[in-house]
Amino acid sequence: MLAFPFSDYWIFYLLFTSFILLLLFLDLGVFHKNAHEVSAKEASLWTVFWIAISLAFNVALYYYCLYKFNLPQYVDLVPDPISGAKTYALEFLTGYIVEKSLAIDNIFVFAVVFNYFQIPSKYQHRVLFWGIMGALVFRAIFISIGSVLMQYEFVVIFFGALLILTGIKMMLIAESDNTDLSKNIIIRLLNRIFRVHPKIENQNLFIKKDKYIYVTPLFIALCFIEITDIIFSIDSVPAIYALTDEPFIVYTSNIFAIIGLRSMYFMLSGVMHKFSYIKYGLAAVLVFVGLKMVYLNNAFGGKFPITWSLMIIFSLISVSVVASILKVKWEEKDKRF
Repeated sequence: MLAFPFSDYWIFYLLFTSFILLLLFLDLGVFHKNAHEVSAKEASLWTVFWIAISLAFNVALYYYCLYKFNLPQYVDLVPDPISGAKTYALEFLTGYIVEKSLAIDNIFVFAVVFNYFQIPSKYQHRVLFWGIMGALVFRAIFISIGSVLMQYEFVVIFFGALLILTGIKMMLIAESDNTDLSKNIIIRLLNRIFRVHPKIENQNLFIKKDKYIYVTPLFIALCFIEITDIIFSIDSVPAIYALTDEPFIVYTSNIFAIIGLRSMYFMLSGVMHKFSYIKYGLAAVLVFVGLKMVYLNNAFGGKFPITWSLMIIFSLISVSVVASILKVKWEEKDKRF
């Protein structure tokens, strides 16, 4: 039995989505109305803002659950209100961390796409804004589908095995230089479908010339980012369902993680090359989450302890980040001697 069934919480879903859209349009229409290059300082402040809102929601969720589970009708569902509220709050936090970590792959894609299309920094924010908007729509669709499919054990096992294989592949296959997208099948297909103008025209996605409507390189970049995010969703959405059975938790943690992607990109784009071991941390997270779906949840009576999950995931990501920083310091030290 779900603690937050859609039939009882559809108004909240509507209000929550409207609130997120309002924040995003304020971001674009007020704070970034005029195209400009986003500095690392500005991006850092926005990143802190989005994380603060997410954590504030996490705290509010805990106290709401505490209130809800103290009501007489929920005694059978959650015998211990404090423990129940803590569990759902930790599920949100763990899901948020997982999605935020896996989103690093998106940041690498952003950097490659912007470099290939030579999109000026001042126009990148608008492309990412519409990219995030599209991601919100598709994530909502995938989460809705997942809420149905994940009720079947064979589907859970299939996606768990897929996550394990994806994680192992990330560990074993060496990184390649994929900055040249000219032969990429997605780019080639988009160039065939659309009438593409060869030059960037300010921050326009479409332009009209000689009675024809052309899409600009900004639009092609946007489409590529959107398609790759859909592909990444195959990993990220099942990964959060491995942590919680509640679509409510999956949806809110996913959305909060996604809306901060733009500022996170501008904050980290200049230093991403220094985190050379981060892919191993992400790969290990995928393998662990896949193991939860395939074996660990059943081995622990249907649910692997969420506190353990949070500590393991946080440790895997932290170790990869620290190892990357130490590697950079050692290399710099070697250059001095």
